[in-house]
Amino acid sequence: MSAPEHALEVTRPGPLSTVQDLGRPGLASMGVGPSGAADRSALTLANRLVGNDESAAAIETTSGGRELLARSDATVAVTGAPCPVEVGGYGASVNTVLRVRAGTGVRLGTPASGLRSYLAVRGGVAVEPVLGSRSTDALSGLGPGPLAVGTPVPVGAAPGSVPTVEVAPVPLPSSGEVPLRAVPGPRQDWFTDAALKALVTEAYEVTTASDRIGMRLSGPVLERATDRELPSEGMVAGAVQVPPPNSRPPRHREVLGDRDRDIRGRRSCRPVASGAAGSFPSRLISDSRRGARRIRRLRRDGPTVRG
Repeated sequence: MSAPEHALEVTRPGPLSTVQDLGRPGLASMGVGPSGAADRSALTLANRLVGNDESAAAIETTSGGRELLARSDATVAVTGAPCPVEVGGYGASVNTVLRVRAGTGVRLGTPASGLRSYLAVRGGVAVEPVLGSRSTDALSGLGPGPLAVGTPVPVGAAPGSVPTVEVAPVPLPSSGEVPLRAVPGPRQDWFTDAALKALVTEAYEVTTASDRIGMRLSGPVLERATDRELPSEGMVAGAVQVPPPNSRPPRHREVLGDRDRDIRGRRSCRPVASGAAGSFPSRLISDSRRGARRIRRLRRDGPTVRG
């Protein structure tokens, strides 16, 4: 197999650009979180468009603003949060196959909706894998660091398959409140009936103090029925961590775990695990305009949670 070539170079990384694939599942017993693409469906679609295996690594960008320079001819696709795309200064489209000539720049602007966009290149991003994955883990530091100006992006050999679809129809992200089903966690009895009712009837907002590790929520305080504490326990994606009652500020509290979460809960208890359309919570953030709060109102729609 031929050595990877540096087909792309980062000329502007944007607020945050990292390499992501499908992550490191199954290693929690070793203290390793799953990491991987926050929007797995967008990653796999980008890879299918350029003929890669769905598990190939690509570049995940938060809030756009990324620019790359093609050092050799490349075939790429941009998916995820719909953002303005330019190839060589000319407008292009998301969810399509794009041919990029050597010496040509590729620019991703700020998405009008959604938060994370993905750029897949035919052959896949071929950074060195760590524990079976090329993903950057923001919490543990595993994998390559965030992309910076001048970072060369190695690209692997093109797969034998040839892309057969030029354009993939993808609906725009929905707007308004997003309902999440809530499933009782192991410490449901640590909360009052009023807290459990608030969790499934009141609206919460995702605050700007959110990242790949977790989404910090703002909303009603969940009152506890006990002042006991407990050791850290295993965490799954979408688990809601509730800090002690004396945490400050009081309406900037609950944390919804995401791809790079700590696999052990650091908060006092975790009453509920939530999911959204089979994906991770980070797909829910809709407003990513510069200067705006990147928030989305979330409503816990959980008939299975009972006081």
